[in-house]
Amino acid sequence: MELDLTAYSVRTDLALEAHNTASSAGSPIPGVHSSDMEQDGIRISVIDIASAEGSRALGKSPGHYITLEALELRKQDTDFQDRVATVFAQQFEKFLQKLNIGPNASVLIIGLGNWNVTPDALGPMVVENVMVTRHYFELMPGQVNPGYRPVSAVAPGVLGTTGIETGEIVQGIVDRSKPDLVIAIDALASRSLERVNTTIQIADTGIHPGSGIGNKRKGLTLETLGIPVIAIGVPTVVYASTIVNNAFDLMRDHFRQQTANTGQILGLIDNMQEQERLQLVREVLNPLGHDLLVTPKEVDQFIEDIANIIASGLNAALHEAVDVNNVAAYTH
Repeated sequence: MELDLTAYSVRTDLALEAHNTASSAGSPIPGVHSSDMEQDGIRISVIDIASAEGSRALGKSPGHYITLEALELRKQDTDFQDRVATVFAQQFEKFLQKLNIGPNASVLIIGLGNWNVTPDALGPMVVENVMVTRHYFELMPGQVNPGYRPVSAVAPGVLGTTGIETGEIVQGIVDRSKPDLVIAIDALASRSLERVNTTIQIADTGIHPGSGIGNKRKGLTLETLGIPVIAIGVPTVVYASTIVNNAFDLMRDHFRQQTANTGQILGLIDNMQEQERLQLVREVLNPLGHDLLVTPKEVDQFIEDIANIIASGLNAALHEAVDVNNVAAYTH
């Protein structure tokens, strides 16, 4: 009997990582188109999932995904942070054009996550830093300068503190305020520690609150809200089982540089498939209570930096009065 190991696949919320895993065999994936480029030291990866077969292969919803990889963010160079914010604004502006969101369309920004848990505080921190203008259009429309649009923002909290599903809260706000677009920001999980707090994913597929820690609830999508939803996610955690599993790969690669007979050193693990190894790791970790979520010790500063970058990029992309090619003045 063949075991179903899909539940033990490597945990990632990034379409880029899912694509890399699915295409590791070398054959193209039907209905999936990808391209890469580099700009100002930032790698930009574009993935389009256009078929149900491609969606199943990657485990992601059909749609358009853009991933910005900026590993140099770990150095906390403010000039580089400005460049990342500028590139993010330029790429986000393309999403608005793709969805036919005009310069006067109203936007609701949803900051998902928990203020009290630093790796999960990305959404609320972005909301705190974005430029909100809807109240000016409501109270004093004649005094709003050209080049701005109505933007509102809210951090609805999490189910554990509100007792209300985030999707229900957002649905109520959408029904009352009637925005033309929702932008949802949330923390994600990655399969690589390198990408934690250094990678930004933009997608037109919507988002499921809590997906970064495996708690998928009612989604914020075009189907549920009735308006387009752009999701912005940053991986802030990685599963401990994923780290251990990757460590096996690193050890095997290291030993293979020393000897061709790695089986004597690693035993059965040397011949295990990735999913089988991950199953073994999780069986070892589960008696300890949970598969731990791991985040870098510098997470406080990383989250603040990446939240400022996203907020500055959104300000530039959403308001024509802010120069999309120079957001430095809005980053600090």
